[in-house]
Amino acid sequence: MLYNQQRVVVTGMGVISPVGLTVSDMWEALISGKSGVNYISYFDPAPFETKFAAEVKDFSPTVYVSRREAHRMNRFTQFAIAASLQAVEAAGLTIDNSNAEEAGVIIGNSVCGLLEVAEQLKVLSENGPRRISPILAPTMTGDAAPVQVSLILGVKGPNYSPSSACSSSADSIGQAYEVIRHGETKVIIAGGTEAPITPICIAAFNAARALSTRNHEPKNACRPFDAERDGFILGEGAAIIILEDLSYALERGAPILAEIIGYSATSDAFHITQPAPNGESATRALSLAMKRAGVSPDEVDYINAHGSATVLNDKTETRTIKSVFGKSAYRIPISANKSMTGHLLGASGAIEAIMCILAINHGIIPPTLNLTHPDPECDLDYVPNKARPVEVTTAISNSFGFGGHNSVLIFRRYSE
Repeated sequence: MLYNQQRVVVTGMGVISPVGLTVSDMWEALISGKSGVNYISYFDPAPFETKFAAEVKDFSPTVYVSRREAHRMNRFTQFAIAASLQAVEAAGLTIDNSNAEEAGVIIGNSVCGLLEVAEQLKVLSENGPRRISPILAPTMTGDAAPVQVSLILGVKGPNYSPSSACSSSADSIGQAYEVIRHGETKVIIAGGTEAPITPICIAAFNAARALSTRNHEPKNACRPFDAERDGFILGEGAAIIILEDLSYALERGAPILAEIIGYSATSDAFHITQPAPNGESATRALSLAMKRAGVSPDEVDYINAHGSATVLNDKTETRTIKSVFGKSAYRIPISANKSMTGHLLGASGAIEAIMCILAINHGIIPPTLNLTHPDPECDLDYVPNKARPVEVTTAISNSFGFGGHNSVLIFRRYSE
């Protein structure tokens, strides 16, 4: 039986982040204004222009899988497994013969298994092709994370990994929403995962002039919407939500955390790294998502900004919000939480979607850290430096990625 145009709800969430290894720990850190940024410990950062990142600390994959299983997974896949198992448990969801074919996994990422690829390239160069690891091929690819989640949980529905730079996990959630809404399946494990803190990634983003080089004060380096911003900070981790057909969630008595009511995605077709200066396509993405959700500017209570702390993105995003909301733009609280978590690249949209859902459930908005020198061109309410109690019914999450990707998700407090 098809469930055409069904309502879609969120019933569980899971997180592995630089500021907490569970949703509750992450949320407590965020509303306390705690930064997860520090000097890189994974390798010697001395030769690099940027010497800091937002690393995940004290993570052990063997809390979730056996040592042998963990050994056969890349770090980004380990993160995805952990966050997915957290989310499934929180949702009270069991995958078995009764629902396996009507459940799916859609987990996005951007840079996949670069650490292992870099290590194996060294093996290839020094020892030849016969010494390459036999598990490299199935573990370095983008779909390794959803495949492993599917194998562990027995999920037999849609299984794939969108890759649209920093919009990847927002698109994963949006596509999952559309699949369920049109009756193609009942439940999807959706989100993103990323483990980009590697020498090649730091060097690559330094070469692109995208990273902050504020090495003397790493915790204060990521400064979204601040006049002294100079780039983003790489972060790592995973964020997963459980999306369900409302009728199925009600049938099994699942906890309903929020309803997803809108999604859109557009492309700038302008530049490989820079946003279009007029923000036309980002404006269209935001307008489309609101139109599809049936949401007016007056109904929006909170916007979780992409807020990457690059000079161009923050100005463009501010213009986009003003274009869509007009005078209402000045009353809407906006926050950019990459100031604390770093930029999780392909996982950023999902972790920020979770922040929207938490804001709806807790009535508090996490701050934009390090906003001490307001930029005259970024003159909206970015909730600077301190969390703020606000009743949130409808929240928007913006994700804008390299290559001109613009993805927008809209969540609302669930009501019958």
